[in-house]
Amino acid sequence: MSLLAVFLFVSTAVSGEFNQVLSIGDPAPQWKGLAGVDGELHDFEQWDESKLIIVVFTCNSCPYAVDAEDRLIDLQKRYADKGVSLVAINVNKVEEDLLPAMRERSEEKGYPFPYLFDETQQIARQYGAMATPECYLLDQKRDIRYMGSIDDSPDGKNIDERYLEHAIEALLGGNAPAITETVPIGCRVRFERVRRSRKAKPINSSENEE
Repeated sequence: MSLLAVFLFVSTAVSGEFNQVLSIGDPAPQWKGLAGVDGELHDFEQWDESKLIIVVFTCNSCPYAVDAEDRLIDLQKRYADKGVSLVAINVNKVEEDLLPAMRERSEEKGYPFPYLFDETQQIARQYGAMATPECYLLDQKRDIRYMGSIDDSPDGKNIDERYLEHAIEALLGGNAPAITETVPIGCRVRFERVRRSRKAKPINSSENEE
């Protein structure tokens, strides 16, 4: 194999610049039966009629996620009539992030979008989400067209670059976003440690002979 071929293979095999699992243009992972604060189970297909979907991994306990709430509410309200749907997903399993607390927070803030909980944490792993908040913008084919931060201000103050909003506007206008990936800034997703089972090694009979 030539050096050029090796380079091309490596460049197409790697994931995103900041995401260890997905790249821009990849099909978005789909979910089934995620519990919502409305008491219903929600499937990815519920949003088939939406032009764009914003998937946001968030939670109650992270101050960065709390600071992002009003910006997410504003985004959904401004773009709902343009066929843009926002879906918030939480996978943290500490008490302040479980469904009862999620329901309370959603009611308190008046979320105009569904707030879903995945106790398996699998959907966050499939997206490669590492922070709260972390955003993924999906086009009408449900390919990922932007992923990362909402904007360049972790606390929502002194915003210069509105990454997510600019990506939405570009796609609604039939154009590719100028910026497709940014570093997600927030608290780390609280993944549970996955324990790997160890297979028993066969005992070498010769080592046990007297």
